[in-house]
Amino acid sequence: MREHFAYVQGMWTRLEERAGIAVVNPTDERVIGVAAAGSANDVTRAVRAASRAFREWAGLPVAERAEFLRAIADGLQDRIDEIAALITAEVGTPLAISQRIQAGLPIASFRAAADLVGEVEWSAELGNSLVLKEPLGVVGAITPWNYPLHQVAAKVSAALAAGCTVVVKPSELAPFSALLLAEVADEVGLPPGVLNVVPGDGITGEALVAHELVDVVSFTGSPATGRRIGELAARAPKPVLLELGGKSASVLLDGLSEETEQAALADAVKSCLLNSGQTCTALTRLVVPRDRLDAALSTVGDLMDQYPAGDPTEPTTKLGPLVSQRQYDSVIAHIESAIDSGAKLAHGGPVRYPELPRGYFVRPTVLVAGSSADPIAREEVFGPVLTVLAHDGEDDAVRIANDSEYGLSGAVWSEDRDRAIAVARRIRAGQIDICGGKFNPLAPFGGVKRSGFGRELGSYGIEEFLHTKSLQC
Repeated sequence: MREHFAYVQGMWTRLEERAGIAVVNPTDERVIGVAAAGSANDVTRAVRAASRAFREWAGLPVAERAEFLRAIADGLQDRIDEIAALITAEVGTPLAISQRIQAGLPIASFRAAADLVGEVEWSAELGNSLVLKEPLGVVGAITPWNYPLHQVAAKVSAALAAGCTVVVKPSELAPFSALLLAEVADEVGLPPGVLNVVPGDGITGEALVAHELVDVVSFTGSPATGRRIGELAARAPKPVLLELGGKSASVLLDGLSEETEQAALADAVKSCLLNSGQTCTALTRLVVPRDRLDAALSTVGDLMDQYPAGDPTEPTTKLGPLVSQRQYDSVIAHIESAIDSGAKLAHGGPVRYPELPRGYFVRPTVLVAGSSADPIAREEVFGPVLTVLAHDGEDDAVRIANDSEYGLSGAVWSEDRDRAIAVARRIRAGQIDICGGKFNPLAPFGGVKRSGFGRELGSYGIEEFLHTKSLQC
């Protein structure tokens, strides 16, 4: 059983000031370890360590920082099976997906940061000015549980590449993969204080955000917590990068061939059910031509039946549990409230699988909303729930897609690629897939509106941890 340690100043420290937090396997509801609950004093030690390490780390040649990032990527690659199994135990992601995404993407993030940091324009002449890019300083990174190592790696790799030092507060529901990253960083000889990991809860996170030596905060999580972080950071003030979720629409335009329509519906279902719906970019709104609504519902129901739920360590399982009892209760409440409010239940529902009496399993569910104003068409459920809406033409489809407080991602399908791009330009979101376009880990990732601001991944993620200085000569 894993225990409650933190990694500070290149050393492993057992935290005793506050009681540890039990980490539960969502498949069998058994405790797999006890995570630290870092106190304000623990956070202060970590932030001071990062502050002391900053000047030397920022002063290293870019090529040397890149070599450390490559070494970390290699170390994670050597432990990819362990990482995948650990996150499957923490979160419930089916093992095959854990290996490809939960373990694979963090490795890609470190390699990409190492490759791209050399392309940063660190200085440029502008008239009589010398314009410089410099690291912001100490980064406070607060990360979620749904992709626990990927979200840590996206922030840490970019921040370290930029020359910043980092204190990570991972989610109390899935903290152990962040500590595994610290193990790898320690093994490759990353200088003490450059990366620090202090597990904990909201108390830990607030102490990190408010600390006077933290120069910038990067957060991924709920809008409510994001607002609180913004309030605390504004007192300094200090910059904040926020990624706060979404309610993304997959828009099917009229005139689709049968083949394209089938591909679009399969893509929407796959996206909606990835990681049991616990994905911020999940396509959880399906917007279809009104005359194709019944056909789409029939197809979507058949597709969802192809995602068997069960033990995520089994190769046949495509749908694991939700992460916690609290998340299970929240998703069930959303489904029941939608039905009570008049939404049509087209598939699934709030009934447990009789063959899965333990674990936080929710059936893939399809609800038909009468309007984009319905709560189920507006609220982020964060579970395997797809809301279907009918549109009456291209302008109406765009209206529905934009009728949301969120703006993280989306998709547009048309037989005419140029038409799809034109419609995508009208949709307010940070990234939109065109006719099945695949995820690009080098492209900027982030949202607008209630989905937050700032960008992660690729060179764009590195730029977020730099500030611009001008010297007039």
